[in-house]
Amino acid sequence: MSGSFDGRRAALFAAISVLLVVGGLLLVLGMDRQQPEPPRAVDKGGGVPSVAESGSGSGSGSGAGPKSEPSSVRKRAAALPASDPVRVTIPSLKVDSTLERLGLDENRAMQTPEDPDKAGWYEPGPTPGANGPSVIAGHVTWDGEPTVFFDLARIDPGDTVEVARKDGRVAEFTVDRVATYPKDDFPTVEVYRNLDHAGLRLITCGGDFSEADRRYADNVVVYATLTGSHTSSVTP
Repeated sequence: MSGSFDGRRAALFAAISVLLVVGGLLLVLGMDRQQPEPPRAVDKGGGVPSVAESGSGSGSGSGAGPKSEPSSVRKRAAALPASDPVRVTIPSLKVDSTLERLGLDENRAMQTPEDPDKAGWYEPGPTPGANGPSVIAGHVTWDGEPTVFFDLARIDPGDTVEVARKDGRVAEFTVDRVATYPKDDFPTVEVYRNLDHAGLRLITCGGDFSEADRRYADNVVVYATLTGSHTSSVTP
């Protein structure tokens, strides 16, 4: 009788051990399916500075800029002729991506890239380097994995963003500021309004992720200004 009881107790302990192992494995797998938390965005850079036009002299800015401009801001370069972009590079974040073309969806909102590992250029807007606010967007995560703009919130004012174009030119932008907005209060006018110079906006998601809604609460927007260009050594 005692031997039989000891056998059943050993079998019970073995079963419990198996359940604990399986339960732990399921917990790990479940955690793997959760969206990773991207870096928290902190507004950086204050207002968009007014930068002097290229060749106009160091003291002849067009308009009164903020009292304290970032020391990293360089002179604003003259806009380039229009040419479609083919690649975006952010050296400080080790981002290097070819570009999809983005239009408007059925709700008249900007589409998002089909390939989560690629950024996309908003085609109805200006081409990067031309006058106006060019827009490039990318996913922050996809199916539980970090994607092309996962680290975008880490970018700092003064960092460089390069956009290679079909005409063989590479438009060089300097980051002015980084801002975070609730998705339900996105500043459409501020992001897309007309500019008297060549600007760039990089957009991705941020903030808390809602499992119920399957979306992040915020948008991270990087504002940058064209400050130079060079000829690419790589054929698009």
